[in-house]
Amino acid sequence: VQLQASGGGLVQPGGSLRLSCAASRSISKFEKMGWYRQAPGNQRELVAGITFGGSTNYADSVKGRFAISRDNAKNTVHLQMSSLKLEDSAVYYCNIRGTGVRWEYEAGYWGQGTQVTVSS
Repeated sequence: VQLQASGGGLVQPGGSLRLSCAASRSISKFEKMGWYRQAPGNQRELVAGITFGGSTNYADSVKGRFAISRDNAKNTVHLQMSSLKLEDSAVYYCNIRGTGVRWEYEAGYWGQGTQVTVSS
């Protein structure tokens, strides 16, 4: 499967961005999708994940500010980011993996990454 991410860019602190990720095939009910990010010098970390049925996981640092959603009919997943902070700056990656694969693992398929820069 190929994942095409879009929607990154430059935004001021407190602003909003919406990332989208489109998969090249239908998403199985046995798969979950997520967004990860990697800032320079840091390991890639889970930002938010969502199962086929809509159950979500969020990193503590983004709870209440970010919202993940998916459209199974369109094979897409979105990440609505609000109240952005300087520390949210990173390359954001879309991911798809089996439902039983832990989010902590570097696993599944990855999109090409999209840069999010929060700066005044």
